[in-house]
Formats: sequence, structure tokens, C-alpha cells
Amino acid sequence: MEMNSITYQENTRSCIGCLCDSLKAMLGKFKAKVMEIVKQTKKIGEDDPRRMVHAIKVGLALTFVSLFYYIRPLYDGFGQAGMWAILTVVVVFEFTVGGTLSKSINRGCATLIAGALGVGAEYLANLCGEKGQPFVLGVLVFILAAIATFTRFFPKVKQRYDYGVMIFILTFSLVAVSGSQATTNLQLAYQRLSTIVIGGATCMIISIFICPVWAGQDLHYLIAGNVEKLATFLEGFGGELFSCPGDESRVVECKDDKEKSVASEFQLKIQSTCKNMSIECSKALKELSSAVKNMTFPPPAAKIHIQNSIATADDFKRILENSSLSTKTGLQEIMPVLVTASVLIDIIRCVEKISVSIDQLSQKAGFRKPIKSLDKQQQLLHRGIVKPVIDHVVLEISETGRDSVDNKKLRSGIVKLVDGISGGNDHIVIKINELLEDSVAESKNPRPSQREQ
Repeated sequence: MEMNSITYQENTRSCIGCLCDSLKAMLGKFKAKVMEIVKQTKKIGEDDPRRMVHAIKVGLALTFVSLFYYIRPLYDGFGQAGMWAILTVVVVFEFTVGGTLSKSINRGCATLIAGALGVGAEYLANLCGEKGQPFVLGVLVFILAAIATFTRFFPKVKQRYDYGVMIFILTFSLVAVSGSQATTNLQLAYQRLSTIVIGGATCMIISIFICPVWAGQDLHYLIAGNVEKLATFLEGFGGELFSCPGDESRVVECKDDKEKSVASEFQLKIQSTCKNMSIECSKALKELSSAVKNMTFPPPAAKIHIQNSIATADDFKRILENSSLSTKTGLQEIMPVLVTASVLIDIIRCVEKISVSIDQLSQKAGFRKPIKSLDKQQQLLHRGIVKPVIDHVVLEISETGRDSVDNKKLRSGIVKLVDGISGGNDHIVIKINELLEDSVAESKNPRPSQREQ
């Protein structure tokens, strides 16, 4: 009995220990999952802080339209139809202003048209009598729903009006199949349209006037970023692919096959032209990307880089025309580089088209014209680094047949004076006059030399 009780206690302790370990493991996993969610939430908020603002705006809009249920007079006027305002906010409020406007207008127009057609269908079905009413409504719902659904396959309708067509089908079916009288349908359509307009207007006002997010701004930075990424790719493409350490060794490795070693030298020439084409295209795209990002006209440097790449492509064509590779080995050796060069030539044409498109965009969008860079000397003067000392000073020193000591002193004194003076022209003229007077006095009364003394 004692042995059984000891064994039972040990089993109980082991079960409790396993259970505690399981709970600790579950708590550890739960804590790790929570921390992961917190990190992901922080990252999403830091990547684009506008997302947090958007969430606050949606909550604010829902709070406003919920007043239909909180305020008694509004609830008495609209009743349960106020729920459509809340549904409108939930499905219409988009991240960007354009998306919100598009969905609000689509929903309003679709509700108006579908409500009118639904009331008309109910009135037409009532004219057919009580027996013919279900048949007429069924046929009308089938025809309009089928036609509206088929129109959603059109590309333009799918792109712009897909949401509106879907709301049209929903509203028409609800109004037409409600089974109420025409007067009740009119009141139902009026209440539904009114609440949808109120919900859509609330979304549009909050979206426009509270921290608006414009899709055009995102598109603007997206275009500039894509062009910059393409420039970075071409820069790395020209710097890495055509600077392999094995390029120079190919000429040395070919000992027996002389034709193959001509092929290797020719390949190196083509690679240098390809590298220049790639780098010039990269520089041009960087200039264009900077112009789009800063909303300025493309600088002349972009066109210069494009012209340089075109000139390099012409050099490549001349190299091909002057080459004399006829053997199969030589052609196989340079074929990959020729294909790469052909692709780069096509890229040059595309970059030229991008430049033309950005020029047109700059003109139509009213981009700022770049400020013309001042001359370097004018910039230094403007910044105050160099202060002008002399505007117009002309020094004429007459020399005799031999260069006298006095003239040397005079010239050296003037040079030192001009180098170290910081005053204006008048001050310089006074100093020069003093030097001239001293020189004339010394010439008339020369100092005795050491021998004479």
C-alpha cells in the first residue's frame, strides 16, 4: 500500500509538472505572438503614419452617422433606414480622397437609378394584377440583374463603375422585391437615398478636410522611385557585370587558338562600350528621377547623358562594322555580349522616350524651371567669401633701359600692397601715391652706399 501511494504521488507530481511545463510553453508562445503583433503594428505605423490617421478618421465618421440612433428626432425621421448611413461609411471610406469620392458618387448614383427603377417596376407589376405581379417582378429582376452583371466584364466599367453596378443590383432587387405598395416604396427609396447621401457626404468631408491623402502624391513619388530604381539597376549592371576579373585572363588563356584570342580582345572592346552605355543611361535616369521628385524641369545634364549613350551606341555599331570574325568559335565567344549590347541599345531608346514624356509632364503640370547656376566667381562674391577690392585700377610704371633698384622696390611694394590691403580704391590710390613720392624722393636724394660711407 505504501509503495502504491508513493507511486501515485510521483505520478501526480509528474502530471502536474508536465501540465505546468505545457502552460509555460503556451504562455511563452502567446507572449511571443503578442510581441510579434506589436512589432508588426509598430512597423506598419512607422512605414506610413497616415494609416493611423485614416483609422481615426473612419472611427470619427462612424461616430457622426451613429447619431441617427443616439438622437431621437433623427431616429424618428429615418428609423431603421439610418443603418444605411453606417453601412455607407464602412464600405465607402477609402484611404485616399479620390477613392472615397469615387465610391461615394458611384453608390449615390447607383442607389438613385436603382431606386427609381425599382419603384417603376413595382408600379408596373401592380398594374398586371395580383397574379401577374410575381411574374413581372421576376422577369424584370432577371433581365436587369443579368445585364448589369454582364456589363461588369467590360474593362472600363470594371475599372471605374464596378462598385456602382454592384450597388445597383442590390438596391433594385431590395426595392422591387419588397412586396410593398408604391407609396411605401417611394418612402423607402427616399429614406435610403437620404441616408446614403448623408453617409457619403460625411465620408467626403472628413476625407478632404482632415489630413487628406491624395493618390496623385503617392503616384508622384512612386514614379520617381521606380525611375531611380531603374537607374540604380543600370549603374550596378554596368559596374559589376562588365568588370569581371576573368575578362583580362581570357586573352592569356588562349594559347593555341589564335582566332579565339582575337575574339576575346573584341569582346573586351564591346564590353567597354556596353559599360559606358549602361552608366550613361543610369546617370540620365537619375537626373530625370530627381526632376520628377522635386517637380522641376529636367536639367540639361539628362539630355547630355542620353546623347553620350547614343554616341556610344554608334561607336558600338562602327566596331561591329569594322570587325572581321568569321569563324564559328569567334561568334560563339562574343554572342552573349552582343545580345547584352542589343538589349542596352533598346534601353537607350526607352530612356529617350522617358525623357520626352517627363518633358511633356513638366510642361503640362507646370513644374518649376531650374535656377540657372551663377558663375563660380559670382557665387563666391554673393556668399561673401571673396570681397572685391579693386574695380578699375591701372598702374603704369615707366622703365628705363635698365631696371633700377627703385623701380623694383616700387613694384614689390605695390604687389605687397595689393596682396594685403583690405580697403577701397581711394585707399589704394593714396598708398600708391605715397610709394611714388617716396620713390621720387629717393631718386633725387639717393642714399650713400656702404663704400661711400
